[in-house]
Amino acid sequence: MELRLGVNGLSLGMRAEPNADAHLLERCRRHDREAFGQLVDAYQGRVFGFVRRMLPSQEDAWDVTQEVFIRAYQHFDRFDGRSSVKTWLFRIAHNLCVDRARKAARSIEEQPLPVGLESEDRMDLSDPRWEPERLAMEGELAEAVEQAIAGMSEKLRSVLLLHDKEDASYDEIAQALGLPVGTVKSRLFLARVHLQKCLTPYLKGGQVS
Repeated sequence: MELRLGVNGLSLGMRAEPNADAHLLERCRRHDREAFGQLVDAYQGRVFGFVRRMLPSQEDAWDVTQEVFIRAYQHFDRFDGRSSVKTWLFRIAHNLCVDRARKAARSIEEQPLPVGLESEDRMDLSDPRWEPERLAMEGELAEAVEQAIAGMSEKLRSVLLLHDKEDASYDEIAQALGLPVGTVKSRLFLARVHLQKCLTPYLKGGQVS
């Protein structure tokens, strides 16, 4: 399925300038189609990248990505500007992914935190980043990373992708997903534990120096 939104089609490398967002937003609120196309061009690659990792089907990812921008266009009047446009779009994308998963009867489960790690403050002490650029150097290991991410629950995967792939802050993720910051931290910790567990055979094997 071909994504037909935007002025220049899907462009994975394009990013919007924050200062341009406010002007584009005002035009979009007036239903300026050209302005909306520019906004889509700026963000659709990042939205699709997030959605594609959240859903198992590429076709579903195309459909949901299109739906994200359709919803945005229809509801610009509801955007209050308290978060960034990027955060708002990821919130729409996340909600649509969860809806799609629920319709497919996929269960979303979350394990409790290990004893002694319930405190928000302690979440910041353990930060075993999985360094995606470093892991990408190893083809087999990179594939294992993708499989590990795909094997997470949607709750954990969305937090991990927004933080480690989109460089979103705890506050931005909390706004995007409608969660307390403490929950964001705990889910990010659990996602990294899951990832580290899946990659232990590679790490112990000495494939990463």
